[in-house]
Amino acid sequence: MTPQPNPQVGAAVKAADRAHVFHSWSAQELIDPLAVAGAEGSYFWDYDGTRYLDFTSGLVFTNIGYQHPKVVAAIQEQAATLTTFAPAFAVEARSEAARLIAERTPGDLDKIFFTNGGADAIEHAVRMARIHTGRPKVLSAYRSYHGGTQQAVNITGDPRRWASDSASAGVVHFWAPYLYRSRFYAETEQQECERALEHLETTIAFEGPGTIAAIVLETVPGTAGIMVPPPGYLAGVRELCDKYGIVFVLDEVMAGFGRTGEWFAADLFDVTPDLMTFAKGVNSGYVPLGGVAISGKIAETFGKRAYPGGLTYSGHPLACAAAVATINVMAEEGVVENAANLGARVIGPGLRELAERHPSVGEVRGVGMFWALELVKDRETREPLVPYNAAGEANAPMAAFGAAAKANGLWPFINMNRTHVVPPCNITEAEAKEGLAALDTALSVADEYTA
Repeated sequence: MTPQPNPQVGAAVKAADRAHVFHSWSAQELIDPLAVAGAEGSYFWDYDGTRYLDFTSGLVFTNIGYQHPKVVAAIQEQAATLTTFAPAFAVEARSEAARLIAERTPGDLDKIFFTNGGADAIEHAVRMARIHTGRPKVLSAYRSYHGGTQQAVNITGDPRRWASDSASAGVVHFWAPYLYRSRFYAETEQQECERALEHLETTIAFEGPGTIAAIVLETVPGTAGIMVPPPGYLAGVRELCDKYGIVFVLDEVMAGFGRTGEWFAADLFDVTPDLMTFAKGVNSGYVPLGGVAISGKIAETFGKRAYPGGLTYSGHPLACAAAVATINVMAEEGVVENAANLGARVIGPGLRELAERHPSVGEVRGVGMFWALELVKDRETREPLVPYNAAGEANAPMAAFGAAAKANGLWPFINMNRTHVVPPCNITEAEAKEGLAALDTALSVADEYTA
Protein backbone atom coordinates (compact mmCIF):
# COMPACT_ATOMS: atom_id res chain seq x y z
CA MET A 1 0.00 0.00 0.00
CA THR A 2 1.30 3.46 -0.93
CA PRO A 3 0.92 5.96 1.94
CA GLN A 4 -1.32 8.90 1.07
CA PRO A 5 -0.37 12.10 2.97
CA ASN A 6 -3.14 13.70 5.02
CA PRO A 7 -1.49 16.07 7.51
CA GLN A 8 -4.79 17.64 8.64
CA VAL A 9 -6.12 14.30 9.87
CA GLY A 10 -2.74 13.58 11.43
CA ALA A 11 -2.85 16.86 13.34
CA ALA A 12 -6.35 16.04 14.66
CA VAL A 13 -5.26 12.56 15.75
CA LYS A 14 -2.23 14.01 17.50
CA ALA A 15 -4.28 16.72 19.24
CA ALA A 16 -6.82 14.21 20.57
CA ASP A 17 -4.01 11.96 21.78
CA ARG A 18 -2.27 14.77 23.63
CA ALA A 19 -5.56 15.94 25.16
CA HIS A 20 -6.85 12.59 26.39
CA VAL A 21 -4.50 9.58 26.10
CA PHE A 22 -2.36 8.72 29.11
CA HIS A 23 0.70 6.81 27.83
CA SER A 24 2.49 4.01 29.65
CA TRP A 25 6.02 4.32 31.08
CA SER A 26 6.12 8.03 30.20
CA ALA A 27 6.27 11.53 31.65
CA GLN A 28 3.18 12.77 29.84
CA GLU A 29 4.40 16.29 29.04
CA LEU A 30 7.79 15.13 27.74
CA ILE A 31 6.65 12.76 24.99
CA ASP A 32 5.75 13.36 21.35
CA PRO A 33 3.93 10.29 19.99
CA LEU A 34 4.01 9.74 16.24
CA ALA A 35 0.54 9.71 14.70
CA VAL A 36 0.34 6.49 12.66
CA ALA A 37 -1.87 6.40 9.58
CA GLY A 38 -1.44 2.77 8.55
CA ALA A 39 0.74 -0.32 8.39
CA GLU A 40 1.30 -3.33 6.17
CA GLY A 41 3.83 -6.13 6.34
CA SER A 42 7.09 -4.87 7.81
CA TYR A 43 6.28 -1.16 7.38
CA PHE A 44 4.11 1.56 8.91
CA TRP A 45 3.65 5.22 7.93
CA ASP A 46 2.55 8.55 9.33
CA TYR A 47 0.07 11.10 8.02
CA ASP A 48 2.80 13.00 6.20
CA GLY A 49 3.39 9.90 4.08
CA THR A 50 6.74 9.04 5.70
CA ARG A 51 7.20 5.28 5.74
CA TYR A 52 9.27 3.38 8.32
CA LEU A 53 10.70 -0.12 8.30
CA ASP A 54 9.63 -1.47 11.68
CA PHE A 55 12.61 -3.05 13.44
CA THR A 56 10.55 -3.21 16.66
CA SER A 57 7.70 -5.47 15.49
CA GLY A 58 5.36 -3.13 17.34
CA LEU A 59 6.53 -4.09 20.82
CA VAL A 60 8.08 -7.34 19.60
CA PHE A 61 4.71 -8.87 18.79
CA THR A 62 3.93 -8.50 15.07
CA ASN A 63 5.79 -11.71 14.25
CA ILE A 64 3.93 -12.03 10.93
CA GLY A 65 3.89 -8.31 10.24
CA TYR A 66 0.94 -5.96 10.00
CA GLN A 67 -2.42 -6.66 8.36
CA HIS A 68 -1.82 -10.23 7.22
CA PRO A 69 -4.94 -10.87 5.10
CA LYS A 70 -5.59 -14.39 6.41
CA VAL A 71 -5.57 -13.27 10.02
CA VAL A 72 -7.69 -10.21 9.28
CA ALA A 73 -10.19 -12.46 7.49
CA ALA A 74 -10.25 -14.91 10.41
CA ILE A 75 -11.07 -12.11 12.85
CA GLN A 76 -13.83 -10.83 10.56
CA GLU A 77 -15.30 -14.32 10.15
CA GLN A 78 -15.23 -14.97 13.89
CA ALA A 79 -16.88 -11.60 14.59
CA ALA A 80 -19.70 -12.52 12.21
CA THR A 81 -20.14 -15.94 13.83
CA LEU A 82 -19.57 -15.46 17.57
CA THR A 83 -18.04 -12.18 18.65
CA THR A 84 -17.63 -13.04 22.31
CA PHE A 85 -18.62 -15.63 24.90
CA ALA A 86 -17.94 -16.32 28.57
CA PRO A 87 -14.85 -18.38 29.40
CA ALA A 88 -16.68 -21.22 31.19
CA PHE A 89 -17.98 -22.63 27.89
CA ALA A 90 -16.32 -24.71 25.18
CA VAL A 91 -15.92 -22.52 22.11
CA GLU A 92 -14.45 -23.76 18.83
CA ALA A 93 -11.89 -20.97 18.37
CA ARG A 94 -10.73 -21.32 21.98
CA SER A 95 -10.43 -25.10 21.81
CA GLU A 96 -8.58 -25.01 18.50
CA ALA A 97 -6.17 -22.31 19.65
CA ALA A 98 -5.35 -24.34 22.77
CA ARG A 99 -4.82 -27.47 20.68
CA LEU A 100 -2.49 -25.76 18.22
CA ILE A 101 -0.44 -24.18 21.03
CA ALA A 102 -0.20 -27.44 22.96
CA GLU A 103 1.00 -29.23 19.82
CA ARG A 104 4.02 -26.92 19.76
CA THR A 105 4.93 -26.54 23.42
CA PRO A 106 7.75 -28.75 24.73
CA GLY A 107 7.20 -31.83 26.86
CA ASP A 108 3.82 -32.30 28.52
CA LEU A 109 2.76 -28.66 28.61
CA ASP A 110 -0.62 -29.70 27.26
CA LYS A 111 -3.09 -27.59 29.25
CA ILE A 112 -3.53 -23.94 28.26
CA PHE A 113 -4.90 -21.23 30.54
CA PHE A 114 -5.69 -18.15 28.50
CA THR A 115 -5.07 -14.60 29.71
CA ASN A 116 -5.26 -11.19 28.07
CA GLY A 117 -1.50 -10.66 27.83
CA GLY A 118 1.93 -11.50 29.16
CA ALA A 119 1.82 -9.74 32.52
CA ASP A 120 -1.30 -11.52 33.71
CA ALA A 121 0.13 -14.78 32.37
CA ILE A 122 3.04 -14.29 34.79
CA GLU A 123 0.62 -13.40 37.59
CA HIS A 124 -1.26 -16.67 37.11
CA ALA A 125 1.85 -18.80 36.61
CA VAL A 126 3.19 -17.58 39.95
CA ARG A 127 -0.17 -18.17 41.65
CA MET A 128 -0.24 -21.73 40.30
CA ALA A 129 3.32 -22.35 41.49
CA ARG A 130 2.61 -21.03 44.99
CA ILE A 131 -0.52 -23.12 45.40
CA HIS A 132 1.13 -26.21 43.91
CA THR A 133 4.12 -26.01 46.27
CA GLY A 134 2.57 -24.30 49.28
CA ARG A 135 5.59 -21.97 49.33
CA PRO A 136 5.67 -18.14 49.19
CA LYS A 137 8.87 -16.95 47.48
CA VAL A 138 9.75 -16.41 43.83
CA LEU A 139 13.29 -16.07 42.46
CA SER A 140 13.91 -14.07 39.29
CA ALA A 141 16.86 -12.47 37.53
CA TYR A 142 18.18 -8.97 37.48
CA ARG A 143 18.13 -7.69 33.88
CA SER A 144 14.69 -9.09 33.17
CA TYR A 145 11.21 -7.87 32.34
CA HIS A 146 8.02 -9.80 33.10
CA GLY A 147 5.20 -7.24 32.90
CA GLY A 148 3.65 -4.16 34.46
CA THR A 149 1.03 -5.60 36.84
CA GLN A 150 1.85 -5.69 40.55
CA GLN A 151 3.35 -9.16 40.88
CA ALA A 152 4.88 -9.17 37.40
CA VAL A 153 6.62 -5.82 37.84
CA ASN A 154 8.06 -6.97 41.17
CA ILE A 155 9.42 -10.08 39.46
CA THR A 156 10.96 -7.79 36.85
CA GLY A 157 14.64 -7.01 37.38
CA ASP A 158 15.07 -3.60 35.78
CA PRO A 159 14.35 0.01 36.85
CA ARG A 160 10.70 -0.21 35.86
CA ARG A 161 10.23 -2.18 39.08
CA TRP A 162 11.58 0.43 41.45
CA ALA A 163 8.51 2.66 41.87
CA SER A 164 6.31 -0.33 42.74
CA ASP A 165 8.77 -2.36 44.81
CA SER A 166 7.90 -2.31 48.51
CA ALA A 167 10.00 -5.45 49.20
CA SER A 168 6.78 -7.22 50.23
CA ALA A 169 6.01 -9.25 47.10
CA GLY A 170 8.03 -12.30 48.11
CA VAL A 171 10.49 -11.85 45.24
CA VAL A 172 14.27 -12.38 45.45
CA HIS A 173 16.52 -11.40 42.55
CA PHE A 174 19.74 -13.08 41.45
CA TRP A 175 22.32 -12.63 38.69
CA ALA A 176 21.79 -14.64 35.52
CA PRO A 177 24.62 -15.24 33.01
CA TYR A 178 25.77 -12.27 30.92
CA LEU A 179 29.37 -12.86 29.89
CA TYR A 180 29.95 -9.42 28.37
CA ARG A 181 29.33 -7.82 31.76
CA SER A 182 29.97 -10.84 33.96
CA ARG A 183 29.21 -10.56 37.66
CA PHE A 184 31.30 -13.69 38.19
CA TYR A 185 34.66 -12.59 36.71
CA ALA A 186 34.23 -15.25 34.05
CA GLU A 187 36.31 -15.33 30.89
CA THR A 188 34.49 -18.08 28.97
CA GLU A 189 30.89 -19.15 28.45
CA GLN A 190 31.56 -22.33 30.40
CA GLN A 191 32.88 -20.39 33.38
CA GLU A 192 29.94 -17.99 33.22
CA CYS A 193 27.48 -20.88 33.15
CA GLU A 194 29.10 -22.77 36.02
CA ARG A 195 29.51 -19.71 38.23
CA ALA A 196 25.99 -18.43 37.52
CA LEU A 197 24.54 -21.80 38.51
CA GLU A 198 26.68 -21.89 41.66
CA HIS A 199 25.45 -18.39 42.53
CA LEU A 200 21.84 -19.44 41.98
CA GLU A 201 22.19 -22.54 44.16
CA THR A 202 23.83 -20.45 46.89
CA THR A 203 20.91 -18.01 46.68
CA ILE A 204 18.47 -20.92 47.03
CA ALA A 205 20.39 -22.25 50.04
CA PHE A 206 20.47 -18.90 51.84
CA GLU A 207 16.82 -18.09 51.08
CA GLY A 208 15.72 -21.55 52.22
CA PRO A 209 14.75 -24.10 49.56
CA GLY A 210 11.54 -24.94 51.41
CA THR A 211 10.35 -21.34 51.05
CA ILE A 212 10.78 -21.03 47.27
CA ALA A 213 7.80 -21.74 45.03
CA ALA A 214 9.26 -20.83 41.64
CA ILE A 215 12.21 -19.65 39.63
CA VAL A 216 11.01 -17.40 36.80
CA LEU A 217 13.30 -16.74 33.83
CA GLU A 218 12.91 -15.33 30.36
CA THR A 219 14.22 -18.12 28.15
CA VAL A 220 16.12 -15.44 26.25
CA PRO A 221 15.88 -12.09 28.06
CA GLY A 222 14.24 -9.52 25.80
CA THR A 223 14.23 -5.84 26.69
CA ALA A 224 17.07 -6.48 29.15
CA GLY A 225 19.39 -7.01 26.19
CA ILE A 226 18.76 -10.34 24.43
CA MET A 227 21.40 -12.27 26.37
CA VAL A 228 21.24 -15.79 24.91
CA PRO A 229 22.05 -18.09 27.86
CA PRO A 230 25.24 -20.16 27.56
CA PRO A 231 24.98 -23.88 26.79
CA GLY A 232 23.95 -25.84 29.85
CA TYR A 233 22.56 -22.96 31.90
CA LEU A 234 18.84 -23.58 31.50
CA ALA A 235 19.37 -27.32 31.85
CA GLY A 236 21.26 -26.55 35.07
CA VAL A 237 18.37 -24.43 36.37
CA ARG A 238 16.02 -27.31 35.53
CA GLU A 239 18.19 -29.64 37.61
CA LEU A 240 18.21 -27.23 40.56
CA CYS A 241 14.44 -26.92 40.43
CA ASP A 242 14.08 -30.70 40.43
CA LYS A 243 16.58 -31.03 43.28
CA TYR A 244 14.74 -28.59 45.55
CA GLY A 245 11.13 -29.13 44.45
CA ILE A 246 10.87 -25.68 42.87
CA VAL A 247 8.55 -24.91 39.95
CA PHE A 248 10.50 -23.81 36.86
CA VAL A 249 8.68 -21.05 34.95
CA LEU A 250 9.92 -19.92 31.55
CA ASP A 251 8.66 -16.60 30.22
CA GLU A 252 8.31 -16.93 26.43
CA VAL A 253 6.13 -13.85 26.00
CA MET A 254 8.72 -12.17 23.79
CA ALA A 255 10.86 -15.11 22.69
CA GLY A 256 8.05 -17.45 21.65
CA PHE A 257 6.28 -18.16 18.37
CA GLY A 258 9.19 -18.01 15.96
CA ARG A 259 11.15 -15.09 17.35
CA THR A 260 14.29 -17.19 17.96
CA GLY A 261 13.90 -19.36 14.87
CA GLU A 262 12.03 -22.04 16.85
CA TRP A 263 8.41 -22.19 17.88
CA PHE A 264 9.63 -21.63 21.43
CA ALA A 265 13.10 -20.61 22.57
CA ALA A 266 13.07 -23.54 25.02
CA ASP A 267 13.53 -25.79 21.99
CA LEU A 268 16.96 -24.23 21.40
CA PHE A 269 18.11 -25.57 24.76
CA ASP A 270 16.19 -28.85 24.91
CA VAL A 271 14.60 -27.91 28.22
CA THR A 272 11.01 -28.25 29.44
CA PRO A 273 9.72 -26.00 32.23
CA ASP A 274 6.80 -26.76 34.53
CA LEU A 275 4.95 -23.65 33.40
CA MET A 276 5.51 -21.49 30.33
CA THR A 277 3.97 -18.09 29.68
CA PHE A 278 3.25 -16.72 26.22
CA ALA A 279 1.54 -13.74 24.53
CA LYS A 280 2.59 -11.28 21.77
CA GLY A 281 3.50 -13.50 18.80
CA VAL A 282 0.77 -16.07 19.51
CA ASN A 283 -1.50 -14.02 17.26
CA SER A 284 0.91 -11.29 16.18
CA GLY A 285 -0.77 -8.91 18.61
CA TYR A 286 -3.82 -8.49 16.39
CA VAL A 287 -6.16 -8.98 19.39
CA PRO A 288 -4.84 -9.11 22.99
CA LEU A 289 -4.08 -12.70 24.08
CA GLY A 290 -1.68 -14.44 26.43
CA GLY A 291 -1.57 -17.60 28.44
CA VAL A 292 0.13 -20.20 30.58
CA ALA A 293 1.05 -23.64 29.25
CA ILE A 294 0.76 -26.06 32.17
CA SER A 295 2.55 -29.36 32.80
CA GLY A 296 0.74 -32.52 33.82
CA LYS A 297 1.87 -32.49 37.43
CA ILE A 298 0.69 -28.94 38.02
CA ALA A 299 -2.55 -29.45 36.12
CA GLU A 300 -3.16 -32.44 38.41
CA THR A 301 -3.06 -30.14 41.45
CA PHE A 302 -6.21 -28.51 40.15
CA GLY A 303 -7.92 -31.70 38.97
CA LYS A 304 -10.29 -31.82 41.94
CA ARG A 305 -9.33 -28.54 43.55
CA ALA A 306 -10.68 -25.35 42.02
CA TYR A 307 -8.08 -23.01 40.61
CA PRO A 308 -8.70 -19.65 42.33
CA GLY A 309 -8.31 -17.37 39.37
CA GLY A 310 -9.81 -16.32 36.09
CA LEU A 311 -10.51 -13.49 33.67
CA THR A 312 -13.72 -12.31 32.02
CA TYR A 313 -12.05 -12.39 28.61
CA SER A 314 -10.00 -15.56 29.05
CA GLY A 315 -9.77 -17.17 25.63
CA HIS A 316 -11.74 -14.42 23.91
CA PRO A 317 -13.10 -15.83 20.62
CA LEU A 318 -11.74 -13.00 18.47
CA ALA A 319 -8.27 -13.32 20.02
CA CYS A 320 -8.30 -17.10 19.71
CA ALA A 321 -9.47 -16.98 16.09
CA ALA A 322 -6.55 -14.66 15.39
CA ALA A 323 -4.23 -17.13 17.13
CA VAL A 324 -5.50 -20.06 15.08
CA ALA A 325 -5.01 -18.12 11.85
CA THR A 326 -1.58 -16.83 12.92
CA ILE A 327 -0.24 -20.26 13.88
CA ASN A 328 -1.56 -21.75 10.63
CA VAL A 329 -0.03 -18.92 8.59
CA MET A 330 3.31 -19.41 10.34
CA ALA A 331 3.23 -23.13 9.54
CA GLU A 332 2.05 -22.72 5.95
CA GLU A 333 4.44 -19.89 5.06
CA GLY A 334 7.52 -21.19 6.89
CA VAL A 335 7.75 -18.13 9.12
CA VAL A 336 9.71 -19.90 11.87
CA GLU A 337 12.14 -21.29 9.34
CA ASN A 338 12.50 -17.87 7.73
CA ALA A 339 13.44 -16.35 11.09
CA ALA A 340 16.10 -19.00 11.63
CA ASN A 341 17.45 -18.78 8.09
CA LEU A 342 17.65 -14.99 7.73
CA GLY A 343 18.94 -14.65 11.28
CA ALA A 344 21.83 -17.01 10.62
CA ARG A 345 22.53 -15.96 7.03
CA VAL A 346 21.74 -12.21 6.86
CA ILE A 347 20.96 -10.47 10.16
CA GLY A 348 23.66 -12.05 12.32
CA PRO A 349 26.51 -11.71 9.78
CA GLY A 350 25.30 -8.22 8.83
CA LEU A 351 25.33 -7.00 12.43
CA ARG A 352 28.80 -8.46 13.00
CA GLU A 353 30.05 -6.61 9.91
CA LEU A 354 28.62 -3.38 11.33
CA ALA A 355 30.42 -4.07 14.60
CA GLU A 356 33.74 -4.31 12.77
CA ARG A 357 33.23 -0.85 11.25
CA HIS A 358 31.69 1.02 14.17
CA PRO A 359 33.58 1.61 17.43
CA SER A 360 30.27 2.30 19.20
CA VAL A 361 29.31 -1.38 18.96
CA GLY A 362 30.67 -3.31 21.91
CA GLU A 363 28.92 -6.62 21.32
CA VAL A 364 26.50 -8.31 18.91
CA ARG A 365 24.33 -11.09 20.29
CA GLY A 366 21.15 -12.88 19.32
CA VAL A 367 19.46 -15.63 17.36
CA GLY A 368 16.69 -15.84 14.76
CA MET A 369 14.94 -12.46 14.59
CA PHE A 370 16.03 -11.57 18.13
CA TRP A 371 19.24 -9.49 18.24
CA ALA A 372 20.83 -6.68 20.19
CA LEU A 373 23.76 -4.34 19.68
CA GLU A 374 25.38 -3.18 22.91
CA LEU A 375 26.60 0.37 22.38
CA VAL A 376 29.68 1.62 24.23
CA LYS A 377 31.84 4.69 24.60
CA ASP A 378 34.99 2.61 24.74
CA ARG A 379 35.40 -0.93 23.47
CA GLU A 380 38.39 -1.60 25.68
CA THR A 381 36.78 -0.58 28.97
CA ARG A 382 33.26 -1.53 27.82
CA GLU A 383 31.93 1.72 29.29
CA PRO A 384 28.27 1.98 28.16
CA LEU A 385 27.40 4.69 25.66
CA VAL A 386 24.98 6.07 28.25
CA PRO A 387 24.75 5.37 32.00
CA TYR A 388 22.37 2.77 33.40
CA ASN A 389 18.79 4.11 33.32
CA ALA A 390 19.97 7.38 31.73
CA ALA A 391 17.48 10.16 31.03
CA GLY A 392 17.56 13.70 29.68
CA GLU A 393 20.96 15.04 28.65
CA ALA A 394 22.70 11.90 29.92
CA ASN A 395 20.79 9.93 27.29
CA ALA A 396 21.70 12.31 24.43
CA PRO A 397 23.91 9.82 22.52
CA MET A 398 21.15 7.22 22.33
CA ALA A 399 18.60 9.90 21.43
CA ALA A 400 20.82 11.07 18.59
CA PHE A 401 21.28 7.50 17.39
CA GLY A 402 17.52 6.91 17.43
CA ALA A 403 16.83 10.14 15.56
CA ALA A 404 19.36 9.18 12.89
CA ALA A 405 17.71 5.79 12.42
CA LYS A 406 14.27 7.36 12.00
CA ALA A 407 15.63 9.94 9.58
CA ASN A 408 16.78 7.02 7.43
CA GLY A 409 13.37 5.32 7.46
CA LEU A 410 14.08 2.81 10.25
CA TRP A 411 12.07 2.67 13.47
CA PRO A 412 14.47 1.30 16.11
CA PHE A 413 13.87 -0.49 19.41
CA ILE A 414 16.14 1.29 21.91
CA ASN A 415 16.49 0.43 25.58
CA MET A 416 19.21 2.01 27.72
CA ASN A 417 22.54 1.51 25.89
CA ARG A 418 21.23 -1.08 23.44
CA THR A 419 19.42 -1.15 20.16
CA HIS A 420 17.43 -4.28 19.49
CA VAL A 421 16.96 -5.74 16.03
CA VAL A 422 13.59 -7.46 16.21
CA PRO A 423 11.81 -7.16 12.84
CA PRO A 424 8.83 -9.32 11.86
CA CYS A 425 9.79 -12.99 11.60
CA ASN A 426 8.61 -13.10 7.98
CA ILE A 427 10.74 -10.14 6.91
CA THR A 428 12.24 -10.52 3.44
CA GLU A 429 15.96 -10.59 2.74
CA ALA A 430 15.70 -7.27 0.89
CA GLU A 431 13.95 -5.65 3.87
CA ALA A 432 16.53 -7.05 6.26
CA LYS A 433 19.35 -5.57 4.19
CA GLU A 434 17.50 -2.25 3.98
CA GLY A 435 17.34 -2.17 7.77
CA LEU A 436 21.02 -3.03 8.14
CA ALA A 437 21.93 -0.19 5.78
CA ALA A 438 19.90 2.29 7.83
CA LEU A 439 21.55 1.00 11.02
CA ASP A 440 24.94 1.53 9.41
CA THR A 441 24.18 5.22 8.92
CA ALA A 442 22.72 5.65 12.41
CA LEU A 443 25.72 3.99 14.07
CA SER A 444 27.97 6.59 12.48
CA VAL A 445 26.16 9.11 14.71
CA ALA A 446 26.70 6.91 17.78
CA ASP A 447 30.40 6.68 16.85
CA GLU A 448 30.72 10.43 17.40
CA TYR A 449 30.27 9.86 21.14
CA THR A 450 32.96 7.20 21.49
CA ALA A 451 36.36 7.74 23.08
